[in-house]
Amino acid sequence: MQKETDFIFGLRPIIEAIKAGKQIDRLLVKQGLQGPLYQELMTEVKNNGINYQIVPAERLDLLTRKTHQGVLAWLALIEFQHISNILPEIFEKGEDPLIIALDGVSDVRNFGAIVRSAECLGAHAIVIPEKGSARITADAVKTSAGALHTFPVCREKSILRSVEYLKESGLKVICAEEESGEDISSADMTGPVVIIMGSEDKGISRELLGIADRRVKIPMTGKINSLNVSVASGILLYEIVRQRRI
Repeated sequence: MQKETDFIFGLRPIIEAIKAGKQIDRLLVKQGLQGPLYQELMTEVKNNGINYQIVPAERLDLLTRKTHQGVLAWLALIEFQHISNILPEIFEKGEDPLIIALDGVSDVRNFGAIVRSAECLGAHAIVIPEKGSARITADAVKTSAGALHTFPVCREKSILRSVEYLKESGLKVICAEEESGEDISSADMTGPVVIIMGSEDKGISRELLGIADRRVKIPMTGKINSLNVSVASGILLYEIVRQRRI
């Protein structure tokens, strides 16, 4: 359960936070809320593309005993970016982009560990969806060894549209699968690349698999036929770095 120090509450404080350019990670709005300040808040929310959830009053009351006025907001611990702003800069530097797209990775420690590996192995950015992705918590920052404070994280409305944009921009789309695909040591993963990693319970969505240029797998000989998503990400990143150095 979140602590009261983790969020801000009240219509006017949240409105002013948005106007001041603060990034809102999560916003809860009481069902049936009305009034001029509510309308002003929703205008700011829509103008800034902030994701919000309508919830019963009881849920807000469970989170805080203070006078919340029907709204609670969590400020993002990091500043999210957009891949459309980052990609041109990578090409301008004369580098081959190496991007990781996470499809439904919701565990904060896995997410933090992936960011740590990405930063250490020279990736350029991570792309996550607004919904269904791990929240950037203190645990995520700690697991990333602080990399989340400097490594670009792009939170996009649609992970599918973002990957389509990357493919149209010349990046090779590589999906990691356990049961099918080429062995990573024989698959060509050089050049501009976006790796897609799926959640451990559902894997990668059919839509993303459908636009993949390559499906790859990590060879395993043990009795446990699966890897933690953060470990698998690190292995794939290392293999790409290895191929680029040949």
